[in-house]
Amino acid sequence: MSANPRTIFKPAYSEAIISDDLADLTRIYEDSVNICQINRAIDPGVEAFIGELLQSAVDIGVIENLPVNTFDFSRLIPAASHLEGYPAFCQDIAHLTTLFCDLFDLKRVGLRLRTLDRPMCPKFHVDAVPCRLVSTYGGIGTEWLEDKEVKRIKPVLVRHDSKDDSSGMVSDSSFIHTMPAYSVGLLKGSNWTGNELHGAVHRSPKLSADLPRRLLLTLDFA
Repeated sequence: MSANPRTIFKPAYSEAIISDDLADLTRIYEDSVNICQINRAIDPGVEAFIGELLQSAVDIGVIENLPVNTFDFSRLIPAASHLEGYPAFCQDIAHLTTLFCDLFDLKRVGLRLRTLDRPMCPKFHVDAVPCRLVSTYGGIGTEWLEDKEVKRIKPVLVRHDSKDDSSGMVSDSSFIHTMPAYSVGLLKGSNWTGNELHGAVHRSPKLSADLPRRLLLTLDFA
């Protein structure tokens, strides 16, 4: 009798990895993982730059499809280049971009860098991408849900226009996690092969009077 075909195990739910070691970003390749959140300390120069930037009237809206090996990151935000800590900030963005490209063997990357004073995507949703890096510089970070706590809408994805916790998708607000400022998040999307049923569910946070602005970095496959 011939052997039965090998069965590939796929867990009922995906899990989130929370760590303070950037090396754990590689765990996004595990079938059972759909979110990696790496909490990190930030260079004081970067923190000083962000503090001054978010208190200023400067609005940032950078969209670049860039070659990671040759791009001059020092020209990211010309309008803010006079602020203290700008070189350290550019070095940090370059570092995260290089990490992302090395992790996925990319030569080019889609980079977005935006100051926000309101939620950009206030509804819980899944991104139709393979994987996205998100990092909030200052302000309140991205909110996300563990896969096991999500009530997914027909048939698979939580749509951008679906209602949030008031719809019953989230049975308890205590299930909502918030990425700390400066942490690095990898969110596996619905276009990751084999992850169609488990795309990371997340949304933009509601801002507060104490933290009315945020600077959001996202990196995507180009």
